[in-house]
Parts: sequence; structure tokens; C-alpha cells
Amino acid sequence: MDITKTQLEQIDQQICDFLREDRQFILEQMQKHYAVGQKTGRRDLVTSLDKENQQRIIAYLEPLLQPAKILAEETEHQITDSTGLVWVIDPIDGTMNFVKQGEDFAVMVALYEDGHPILGYIYDVMRDRLLHGGPGLGVAYCNEMKLTSPENLPLAEGLVGLSGPMLIANKFNFQTIESQSLGSRVLGSAGIEFSRVILGKQVGYVSTLKPWDFAAGNALATVLGLMVDRVDGSPLNMLKSGVVLVATKKAFATIMNIVK
Repeated sequence: MDITKTQLEQIDQQICDFLREDRQFILEQMQKHYAVGQKTGRRDLVTSLDKENQQRIIAYLEPLLQPAKILAEETEHQITDSTGLVWVIDPIDGTMNFVKQGEDFAVMVALYEDGHPILGYIYDVMRDRLLHGGPGLGVAYCNEMKLTSPENLPLAEGLVGLSGPMLIANKFNFQTIESQSLGSRVLGSAGIEFSRVILGKQVGYVSTLKPWDFAAGNALATVLGLMVDRVDGSPLNMLKSGVVLVATKKAFATIMNIVK
């Protein structure tokens, strides 16, 4: 499907407006009772608000571009191929943080075409910080401010976001990555971690991620000259989970060498 840049700019504005309204909805719902359940275990939570917010997002996005598939975390909205247009949705990324801390969680949306990123959105709800843009626009923004590429710092000169369990278990030599950086951070939200790399607050982030965890961040990072890939060297696949690394070019090269 051919989408002009003008059309994408209009869609971008519409989604930004919707997400700001959605933020108000989330803030209001946080003051009310919502159900909390488990998916795979006590460390993998899901709330009634996750599901309700996903329904809201899908209902808004579906009419924007037709036909477009939906890949979303909390329902049966799964797909078997990534051809054509695909919306990728994470209604609340960092649900444990949402439930236990009331911060460091994000709403994430991305648009892909034939497996390639077009638009991405990461909304840090409690900081009211919306990252948006992507290759389809050739630019990325933080709220209304145009972003420039973060400084290409090496691993030794920056902080790195790492999966806590993988660091403890030293998967993929994570402890060496940590020791060669200025320190590690464990935030529990892929969206917040991607945001920190995009904004130049960390030189990298690596963890086991599902497509809705990395879709939006990949779209934004790509347009800012950051590197995003699976650490096993296989290409990113919008239908598969994997250990994904986003980093500056210098940090990316060092981390990949350590991992291997």
C-alpha cells in the first residue's frame, strides 16, 4: 500500500492526539479499582486495564489504515505473517511497575509494512513524554521537539540497560558487558529502556523481548542512527521473540563482540 509522507504526518498527529487522551484515561483509571492477574507466573502480571486499554487502542487504529493487521499483546490478536500493514500494540509495557510503583511504564504503538518499520510511539505516561516518528517521516520527536541522534559513545563511557535475571545468570556474558560499562540499570520496561537509549541517557539496552516490546523502539531508534538487532545475528522478525540489543554504533560493536 502506498502511503504518502503527507498522509503519514496526518496519521502521526492523529495518533499523538489519541495517545494524549489515552494518557488521561489511564491516569483516571489508576485512581479506581482494577483487577490484577497472572499470565505465566507471579512475576508476569496482567491487569484489567491492560486489556481495556488495548481494546481502546485497537478501536482507534483499525479505521485509520485499511486493510491493516493487528499484532497485540493481551488478546488473540496474533498474526501468522507480517506482509502488508501491521499495527503492533503494547497497551501497558511494564505492568509490574504499573501495579507496584505507579511509574516507569509506557504505552507503545508501531506501524510496520512488510516487516519494515514506518512509525513508532513510546509514551512514558507518568513523565508525559511521548516519543514519536520513524522512517516513514524521516524524523523522531520528543513531544514537539525534534530529536537529534544521540552521541555515539562507546560502552566504556555510558550506562547500559540489562535484564536483571539474565545479568544474574550471566547469560550472553552479561556480567562482562556490565563490567565494561559505567554501570547497569534494570528498569523493567522495554519502552522506558528504549527511550533512555534514544534520548542519550544510556548507550545500550539488551533483553529478551517480544515483538510488541521492540517494535516501536526499533522504528524510533532506526531513524536516529542507532543499531537494533538480535544478538544471535539473525534479523529482527516481527513474529518472533528474541534477545534484542539497541545501542550506539560503538557500544553495539563492543557488546556484540562480548556476546559472541
